[in-house]
Amino acid sequence: MPLQVGEPAPWFICPTAARARFGLDTVAGRFIVLSFLGSVEDPDGARFLARIHGSRARFDDGDLSFFGVSTDPDDERMGRAVDSIPGIRYFRDYQQAVSRQYGVVGAEGHYRRITYVLDPALRVLATLPFDSDADVHASELFEVLDRLPAIPPARPAAPQAPVLVLPRIFEAELCAALVEHYRAHGGEESGFMRDIDGTTRTVFDYGHKRRRDCIVLDRDLQQACTSRIRRRLVPEVYKAFQFRATRLERCIVACYDAAEGGHFRPHRDNTTKGTAHRRFAVSLFLNTGEYEGGFLRFPEYGPALYAAPRGGAIVFSCSLLHEATPVTRGRRFMFLPFLYDEAGRQIREDNLRFIDTASLDAVPGEARPEARESH
Repeated sequence: MPLQVGEPAPWFICPTAARARFGLDTVAGRFIVLSFLGSVEDPDGARFLARIHGSRARFDDGDLSFFGVSTDPDDERMGRAVDSIPGIRYFRDYQQAVSRQYGVVGAEGHYRRITYVLDPALRVLATLPFDSDADVHASELFEVLDRLPAIPPARPAAPQAPVLVLPRIFEAELCAALVEHYRAHGGEESGFMRDIDGTTRTVFDYGHKRRRDCIVLDRDLQQACTSRIRRRLVPEVYKAFQFRATRLERCIVACYDAAEGGHFRPHRDNTTKGTAHRRFAVSLFLNTGEYEGGFLRFPEYGPALYAAPRGGAIVFSCSLLHEATPVTRGRRFMFLPFLYDEAGRQIREDNLRFIDTASLDAVPGEARPEARESH
């Protein structure tokens, strides 16, 4: 299947005219147009490339680069796909290995031309099937490129928490469905975990935390959420932190309501026996722009306030001190899972004897471990 928006683009090494081994991962930090052309022998392919070369000022290797992918050796021999440096290059994918990675070669060998636009982190920003004529396809591509922001100039770095801010994890439609699920089923008061006399228990303190949670029980919604996290978010966690998440805890929609003073004061997410298995927290924003306040803050790394666009996520180690600042207007809806691995699963199983499960069952996001775990 072709890649979807939000998914990481597979890295590969493929020859170009100038380099026998050109690695896609080496061009991160700019926007990339990656156009799978097959053969440029047909008039549509040639006309599309004429439009690209006619707009070559766009492609400067600073903000934007174009890479065509040719599977026909005659494109090189007959001069149909010629590099124009800076900015325009062609991969020679004569064995179609790269094309197969990107889902453009069907089971029976049918080649479906597609142009991808990648963001500076090499994640898919747009998928444009080349089903129409060349001029329409070029116009669709240029419309996407016209909306791209400029790459900011180099500047001294400010102190920053070691977190990932990842846009485009959930589509707007999925965000809306999760918010509607909460509104249809309501939320219950959400406490937090404390070790008391050697046992992990749920406690409630409105001065420390005020939030309502709703477990997502709808199987289709669960599958939609977990599949997107697996394909779009987990690979970025591995790239940034060399941690391979294999398990997900909790499928909840949380609501911080300004009318109730919704907030969560500074805390860490893995300091009890019942939470020691957690490795990374995911704060996924479902309705950014519909409320005020409600930022994430990491006091150990300064006063900066963090947020993500609708459908985007902030991912951070469960060991970091963090807080959700008060929501001052409206309601802030979040999807809040935790990630861990097989070693974490063993810790979780070993610590079950320390958990007051009756206490956990009183909290929507902290139900019995065996009922809240997914691969």
